[in-house]
Amino acid sequence: MDVSAGSAPFADRAAAGVVLSHHLTAYEDDPRVVVLALPRGGVPVAAPLAARLGAPLDVLVVRKLGVPGHPEVAMGAIAGIGATVELVHEERVRARAHVTLDDLDRARRRELVELHRREAAYRGGRPAPRLAGRVVLLVDDGLATGATMRAAVAAVRGLAPARVVVAVPVGSDGGCAALARVADDVVCVRRPAPFRAVGQAYADFDPPSDDEVRALLARGGGAGATDRGV
Repeated sequence: MDVSAGSAPFADRAAAGVVLSHHLTAYEDDPRVVVLALPRGGVPVAAPLAARLGAPLDVLVVRKLGVPGHPEVAMGAIAGIGATVELVHEERVRARAHVTLDDLDRARRRELVELHRREAAYRGGRPAPRLAGRVVLLVDDGLATGATMRAAVAAVRGLAPARVVVAVPVGSDGGCAALARVADDVVCVRRPAPFRAVGQAYADFDPPSDDEVRALLARGGGAGATDRGV
């Protein structure tokens, strides 16, 4: 679902989360719903959304796999929640960059260590949420290629949810189209044309710190997730 084609910026991620929440009221007070944010940038978007819906908030850590020598170029991504880890790779990027499967596996193993470290740091010892039969809202601050979010969807699908919804304030047409093929619904508030970067939709796009992420999770429902049967 593309809510708007406009490109006026959001003040910041929290403001974007408030706007996004207006488009997800169908899930308000639904006890099956759990909101999973992709840290770090997705957490300040997801916090006001989870509060509006009355849903528990947790994280799903995703790590980009950069092309050797060009780490800013994504040849894939891994996403993990608890013991479930999924890999999505960009075959065209890998072929153009002449990346071997061994290169890809080395990057996967390296980023897997960091993924588990961050998951433990953000969750603070709490168990990973149980997603079987749940309605999972996957939230990030935006979609460019969609590779990291596709990895997130794959990881969640492995845990037998009832429904997977991708929700973002801004995204490219291509990124949203790619997610529409794997998620049950995609809610994207703005699709700027031309799309240059996620940050173009934000007046303030400074990344949150790890401490800010942990504070938002503590206030936003992560600590009480098990009370909701997550």
